[in-house]
Amino acid sequence: MTGMRQAVRIDGRHVSYLESGVPDGRVLLLLHAFPLSADMYRAQLESVPSGWRLIAPDLPGLGLSEDGDETPTLDDYATTILQLLDRLALPSAAIGGVSLGGYVAMAIARLAPRSVARLVLADTKAPADDEHARQGRDQMIARLDDQGIEAVADVMVPRLLGATTQRERPDVVQQVRSLILDNQPEGVERAILRLRDRPDATSGLAAISVPTLVLVGDEDEVTPPAEAQRLAAAIAGARLERIPFAGHLACLEQPQAFNRALWTFLDSHA
Repeated sequence: MTGMRQAVRIDGRHVSYLESGVPDGRVLLLLHAFPLSADMYRAQLESVPSGWRLIAPDLPGLGLSEDGDETPTLDDYATTILQLLDRLALPSAAIGGVSLGGYVAMAIARLAPRSVARLVLADTKAPADDEHARQGRDQMIARLDDQGIEAVADVMVPRLLGATTQRERPDVVQQVRSLILDNQPEGVERAILRLRDRPDATSGLAAISVPTLVLVGDEDEVTPPAEAQRLAAAIAGARLERIPFAGHLACLEQPQAFNRALWTFLDSHA
């Protein structure tokens, strides 16, 4: 099966996910970036190696997953993913994420380390937002409330994609913009709040003991290669790989290189 859309009910909410590969295979769960959805992983879902099962959920409030009514926190994203693993009878999985998805993956590793068999952190970082970044989140919320989701796409697309992609891949530029516009404004706003108020994950990195891969696009200006180097250095034994000609969404911009690094790492630690 390739990218089949499925869903479960968790705490009365609809949680949607894409799935590909073999049902009884080794499991990789990938968490998406802000402000996108699991559909950003179509290139990965279409090239799952033999013996693997790939699950890509929509985080609550984004894609087709419903959010709760509680005050939004990064940990409630992590808790929902842990509940999804439980519903699917998966005691552990290789867990990876891009950007926001990486923040959630690190939160899962902190909250339930036994659920993480291997860790993949792509185009992400450990530190919390500083005051300047928090002000930027508030400005984005104001722009969203005043001008709608299109304004968020206007701001985010140039940040998410590297210079090479913006210059040479108009199809990817349009794909990312469409994924943003498919989201509901309320879910995007609640995701911004989670990003703004997320805890600093730096102190927990030393406790990560599973094999870890850190990936970063060479042209990523949001979480640049220097940030990825710091992240990898703080996790014992972590492997760092850079993806040429890619920005913050290396999995979309250079999927073949991303997939090669991803599956080589996972197979070497099977």
